Amino acid sequence: MSKTLLREYYELKCDERGCKDLLNEGEKKLINNGFLLFPAKLQQCDVQNGNGRVYGRPVLEREIENYAKMVSEGRAIGECDHPDDSVINLKNASHKVVRIWWEGDDVNGIIQCLKTPSGGILEGLYNSGVKFGFSSRALGSLGPCPKGSGAQMVQDDLQLICFDAVSEPSAPNAYILDQKVKMYEGLGKGLSKIFTKGDRINRALNNIFTR
Repeated sequence: MSKTLLREYYELKCDERGCKDLLNEGEKKLINNGFLLFPAKLQQCDVQNGNGRVYGRPVLEREIENYAKMVSEGRAIGECDHPDDSVINLKNASHKVVRIWWEGDDVNGIIQCLKTPSGGILEGLYNSGVKFGFSSRALGSLGPCPKGSGAQMVQDDLQLICFDAVSEPSAPNAYILDQKVKMYEGLGKGLSKIFTKGDRINRALNNIFTR
């Protein structure tokens, strides 16, 4: 099977904003030095996600273990919005993952905004209360899910690249809100009836930053 670019989105929840109890002393010191840090959900295993994919725990554990080495070396950076390739562009780097861990089936991380132009944009969005989340970017192939649910199973050739900050899911016609995935058909004439005013503002910001 040929590998394709796989992207999955998890919205930053309101209770994660300003949450300091998950930060260790080193991370709190970074905050004192003027950096913005906050926790975020980054991935999930053994559950069909909004894109109809399932990441098995053994495969995801292997990739998170490999990624943790990049975290420890200070190389786990991500971009503000998803590019359409598998290369991380340093000029667009906005943040880095400074710690990553498992909590049940969830992969969580501590995000540090970088002192870069894109990092300044991400910090400004966060401090302004703009809704966004984090999306994994990986290469891999898909196969049928053994459970026969119609979902696609991510195969053993998965290669995790990074976690990007995005304003909405990369999958067409999918939007995550209040932990529920809502699928929309024909995003055209009836768009104003589907999305709230805040949703339309977020979409407009996304279009601006990706030009």
